[in-house]
Amino acid sequence: MYKNAIYTVLSNEPLTGSVWRMILGGDTQWITAPGQFVNIALEGRYLRRPISVCDYDERTITLIYKVVGDGTAQMSRMAPGVRIDLLTGLGNGFSTDADTRRPLLVGGGVGVPPLYNLARRLLAEGREVQVVLGFNTAAEVFYADEFRALGCDVTVATADGSAGVAGFVTTAIAARGLDFDYFYACGPLPMLRALCQAVEQPGELSFEERMGCGFGACMGCSCRTLTGGKRICKEGPVLKKEEIIW
Repeated sequence: MYKNAIYTVLSNEPLTGSVWRMILGGDTQWITAPGQFVNIALEGRYLRRPISVCDYDERTITLIYKVVGDGTAQMSRMAPGVRIDLLTGLGNGFSTDADTRRPLLVGGGVGVPPLYNLARRLLAEGREVQVVLGFNTAAEVFYADEFRALGCDVTVATADGSAGVAGFVTTAIAARGLDFDYFYACGPLPMLRALCQAVEQPGELSFEERMGCGFGACMGCSCRTLTGGKRICKEGPVLKKEEIIW
């Protein structure tokens, strides 16, 4: 059940040249699973901006976003103390109920953030968590150290070879010979498709999609599955590997 609520910007700072971290203060009771998202109202803009929740506790939400247009540029100028209108607790998140001892978390670019809270939960449940993070260049790498600080086994891959394994996340998985029995992934569609084609293990994928409403009313973010069309904002953004029609 989502909720419309007002939050206060506590901090807003860059992590890399274009990736920012914003921490909001407010009631977080409507966030119930890792991988859910919020929809942010911006002054003067008709559509809200959907941003995945990176982490949260009882009174704060951590968001990580990339400045790619006027809307996210507007977000980057928000100073502490600014009040923001959010739709929160949106979407169907990742499940930690899977029968897995050694899960693999795979993130590409701004698909990395929602995996952080998931990693914390899996570790708290006694799982051995491995993480593969994919970026274009070393300058774009973020949150690798934060995952390591949690206790994850972290591998970084860069397309240009400037940090970690040279190549894509699938290259890194093969190069390290990672042993895992289930996976969770978030990133661009080509990465998700290549990952599903490269590994046999079952898993869950969080899809990135343009959204109009964010709560299933407009049908603008539907995708094809074996059981019919599903809305990324409502039945997703997390879907099971075996139900996706590529």
